[in-house]
Amino acid sequence: MTMLRDQIIFDLIQKEQHRQETGIELIASENFASKQVMEAMGTVLTNKYAEGLPGKRYYGGCEVVDEIENIAIDRAKELFGAEWANVQPHSGAQANAAVMLAVLNAGDKILGFDLSHGGHLTHGSSVNFSGKLYQPSFYGVEKETGMINYDHVDEIARKEKPKLIICGASAYSREWDYERLRTIADEVGAILLADISHPAGLIARGLLDDPLEHCHIVTTTTHKTLRGPRGGMIMMREDFENPFGIKTPKGVVRKMSSLLDSGVFPGTQGGPLEHVIAAKAVAFGEALSDDYMKYVLQVKKNAAVMAQRFMDKGYHVISGGTDNHMMLIDLRSKGDVSGRDAEDALIKADITINKNMVPFDSRSPFITSGIRVGTAAITTRGMMEPEMEKVVDLIDDVLMNKDNDNKLLEIKEGVNTWMNNFPLYK
Repeated sequence: MTMLRDQIIFDLIQKEQHRQETGIELIASENFASKQVMEAMGTVLTNKYAEGLPGKRYYGGCEVVDEIENIAIDRAKELFGAEWANVQPHSGAQANAAVMLAVLNAGDKILGFDLSHGGHLTHGSSVNFSGKLYQPSFYGVEKETGMINYDHVDEIARKEKPKLIICGASAYSREWDYERLRTIADEVGAILLADISHPAGLIARGLLDDPLEHCHIVTTTTHKTLRGPRGGMIMMREDFENPFGIKTPKGVVRKMSSLLDSGVFPGTQGGPLEHVIAAKAVAFGEALSDDYMKYVLQVKKNAAVMAQRFMDKGYHVISGGTDNHMMLIDLRSKGDVSGRDAEDALIKADITINKNMVPFDSRSPFITSGIRVGTAAITTRGMMEPEMEKVVDLIDDVLMNKDNDNKLLEIKEGVNTWMNNFPLYK
């Protein structure tokens, strides 16, 4: 069948590519996938239904996609040193939902990192399934240091006795003490889940501590520092019996891998996206390469330089720096500039960040007092330490002239010209 080309949509796709290529992308949860990752997503694999697991499908004709999914699983296990992995979750949120469905009953207690301090919606937020189906309690950072006090986490866990403790964040720039958290979890009989969606690439290549060494279960997205397609994944270092004794209808205690598999399908989603799984396999292969190792090393170096430059210019970087690829900046140190003001002004200059709440924020989530910045995407474009200082200088120039549209246009034109030196898709 011959169909007319949908020029309206493809023109808009071209417009979005132009936006990405001519601007500075600093959103910490975004990156630029390689051409072969995107090529794998746009294939005939999107036509195939494959409910179930490789070798155990509910549809025929899955011989080829079984091979592809097994390669993705094997590469994920090699990359992270995992014994077991499920690469089917459509997103990080779906991965977390599957884990909770597998290990919890409705109304069970969970302990997560407070969203307003840098956590994630799926760690117990009242507007999310995790806060609606389960009883959440939260830990946060210390006001003075901007860092987590693990003694305080211990106190809350002993008081609440959650069945699941969640660590990981969307806006926390420091290392996690997984060993201490496992001790806390063991003391109260909880499962420890690490959501490493943001720093996954740095963890995979040994630049940050390994959560699989201490956490029962690890979830991640595949599109941030891993630089793959949008998607999720669940992993374990070793399989184990569910400590809550969840059984099959026949009375058999199920292993955790079986529970997690069923939490994904049929628990929270139907057929896996085999074209996206193929792209995950490609991305995992890339992440195992020497070139990727050089890349994530530079991501970390760039973030450290950027954070220091912000501080040198008088900005309050939460926790006083970063151990990973991102930083959270409290704009109240620079006068009456809200996160929304900053985001809007920077967009006019083709510099993309996101407004973000900071710990103990005095503004609403729709306004915020902070911005979140990351180096994963601009490092993909080839930027190094000197460029990080220039980017911060540009951001500062925008914020100091946020109401001067002529000045913002001048900065935008400079940004667009500069970005020609860092071609994205040649």
